[in-house]
Parts: sequence; C-alpha cells; structure tokens
Amino acid sequence: MYIFLGIIILAVLFVVVMYNRFVTLTNRGREAWSDIDVQLKRRYDLIPNLINTVKGYATHESSAFEKVSNARAAAMGATGAHDKGQAENMLTGALKSIFAIAEAYPDLKANDNFGKLQMELSDTENKIQASRRFYNSTVMDLNTGLEQFPGNVIAGFFSKFSKMEFFELDEAEAAAAKNPVKVSF
Repeated sequence: MYIFLGIIILAVLFVVVMYNRFVTLTNRGREAWSDIDVQLKRRYDLIPNLINTVKGYATHESSAFEKVSNARAAAMGATGAHDKGQAENMLTGALKSIFAIAEAYPDLKANDNFGKLQMELSDTENKIQASRRFYNSTVMDLNTGLEQFPGNVIAGFFSKFSKMEFFELDEAEAAAAKNPVKVSF
C-alpha cells in the first residue's frame, strides 16, 4: 500500500514539476518577446530623426525616404514573430539605402548628429540581436519540451501550452549578419 501511494505521489510531483517548467518557459518567452518589442520601438523612434538628418543634405532622394517610411510603418503594424521578422528584414534593407546615400555626401558623414544617430541605431541593432537570441533560445527550450516524451503527454492534458514561433532572419539578412556592411566616416 505504501509503495503504491509513494508511486502516486511521485507521479503527481512529476506532473507538477513539468507543468511549472512549461509555465516558466512560456512566461520567459513572453518576456523575451517584450524585450524585442522594446528594442524595436527604440529603433522606430530613431528612424525619423535619421531620415530628417539625411533629408537636409540629400533632398532629391525622396524615393529612398519614402521606402524607409513605408517599411517602418509596415514593421510597426506587423504582428507575430514571422510577420514581424519579414517586416524587420524589409526595414533593414531600406535603412541600408539611407546609409548608402550618406556615403555620397561627405558633409553628411561628418555631421555630428548623423554620427550619433548612426551609433545609436547600431547599438539598438546589437540589442535587438541579443534579444532575438534570448527569445529564440527560450522558444527552442519550450518547443522541445512540448515535443519530447513525457512533456508532450503532460502538455496535452493542459490546453494552455502551445509552441511558439521563432523570430528568424531571412537568407539575405543572415548573409548580411555574417558579412556586415562597412560604413566608414
């Protein structure tokens, strides 16, 4: 009788531990996504200042400014990891065109405000990458736990646990991350 009761107690404790692990991983994933959102908001706030600074030197490049503004609006309105990732990749490509314009204007490259904005944007990009790595690591732990036995059985009893999407780079962005664009002053 005591052995049977001990087995039942161990089984219940195991289920409780697994449940709490899934709760922790789910909450960590939400927190990590929130960190990404904070850094993306900072990036969105810097972009209009960058565009205005560049406009002062290159007023005839309106199509590039419009492209960045449209990409920024699309990124701000995107929801979900997949859509947000695609929109962010488009925004990154549009921003590269702004920095390419800056290369053609030595006075702009020497502008203190432009340099500070570029440094802040670079710092924000690094923070986005760190947040993205933390988020994807947490998502991987959660998804693996939900797929492996006995986690998949335990998670099946509780409908509140589901897999989360990774926040991924597309192939062009991944190549750019491996070979960053050189910007010189």
